[in-house]
Amino acid sequence: MGIIAGLLILLLAFLGAPVFTLIGAGSIYLFSGAQIDSSAVIVEMLRLASLPALIAIPLFTFSGYMLAESKAPQRMLALAEAMFGALPGGLAVVALFTTALFTAFTGASGVTIIALGGLLYPMLSKQGYPEKFTLGMLTTTGSLGLLFPPSLPIILYGLVAKINIDTLFKAALLPGALLLAALSVYALFIARKAGIKATPFRMAELKKAARGAAWEIPLPFIVIGGIYLGLFTAGEAASVMAFYVLITEVFIYRDLTLFSDIPRVAVKCMLLVGAIFMMLGTALGFTNYLIDAQIPDKLFAWLHTYVSSKVLFLLLLNVFLLVINMIEIFSAIIIVVPIIVPVAAQYGIDPAHLGIIFLLNLEIGYMLPPLGLNLFLAGSRFHKKLPTLYRAIVPFLLILLAMLALVTYVPSLSLLGIGG
Repeated sequence: MGIIAGLLILLLAFLGAPVFTLIGAGSIYLFSGAQIDSSAVIVEMLRLASLPALIAIPLFTFSGYMLAESKAPQRMLALAEAMFGALPGGLAVVALFTTALFTAFTGASGVTIIALGGLLYPMLSKQGYPEKFTLGMLTTTGSLGLLFPPSLPIILYGLVAKINIDTLFKAALLPGALLLAALSVYALFIARKAGIKATPFRMAELKKAARGAAWEIPLPFIVIGGIYLGLFTAGEAASVMAFYVLITEVFIYRDLTLFSDIPRVAVKCMLLVGAIFMMLGTALGFTNYLIDAQIPDKLFAWLHTYVSSKVLFLLLLNVFLLVINMIEIFSAIIIVVPIIVPVAAQYGIDPAHLGIIFLLNLEIGYMLPPLGLNLFLAGSRFHKKLPTLYRAIVPFLLILLAMLALVTYVPSLSLLGIGG
């Protein structure tokens, strides 16, 4: 009977059934097999609604969608170029930081590549950057901001792993900054090698760009600064950001209209948020079954027979996460995290440190051949074949893998921000 049920769920997956239906069906079947009332799955969905941090997901997502639909990306890019474009290789560094910030606020790799990729690709090409470097960098930058608040995957990880979201934001800051610094050094090296000349600094352009983005400049300082200084919780920061972006983009810049654009953006946003909530609710029921059946304990006992070393466990964990995150990202967080968190804890791995390892794997999974989402998005946006993009991302992939190894085996990089 169990084999038939498993095959049926696999068949539904191949037929394109929504992920939450597969998780929910699997959870109900497992509870029934253990002779536990299947209403436990529904109870978990109700418990989900009472989580204080839950409000952060729709509000941060709504804010990101409003920014993506407005002309904020163009204003942000113009300001960053006016400030740093005069440095040798400055435009490449501007591209890295702008896309990272935009991904953090929108929470969507696709939005970054589509919205900013089309602007940055001709600018970088015009300055003389090699096409291979440009393609590789823009494909990579689509997921760079996932380690910075108000990143949606960080919030989702915190809810599933039952870790304080503010703690995760603080733990991710230093690894995220080091990753950006490493990629910036490589960008400056390529700029020097290609003989890229700095553009003259023009104060008039900087003033014009600063005036244009005057209302958006405070946003990252308000949201990120508020979280790190302890002024806001994640939910409060999300409320502040949503209100601020709504007022700014609708009433000040007038990029969006209140009665036509905002409802349309809200519908697009809620389709994503609704899917996440349904997956999260059913996954919490699945998590309860795992705990009741002592699956993590049994998995640890089996693993410990063959893998007694913490170093080897972390290596195997990274390989596993890279493959899983390459295939399906949100499902990976929802399904895999409840299993690996208790197992990793028995190997002495701090939950916050594990979270940063998981999220860094998530960033790399977005661009990992052959199925990384960024590769398909970049191929469509820049009209390039996948093998071309595979070759272009190699140096960036190596840098990210080196940073993953550093973060994995030097836990103080993640724990320093939380006093660990």
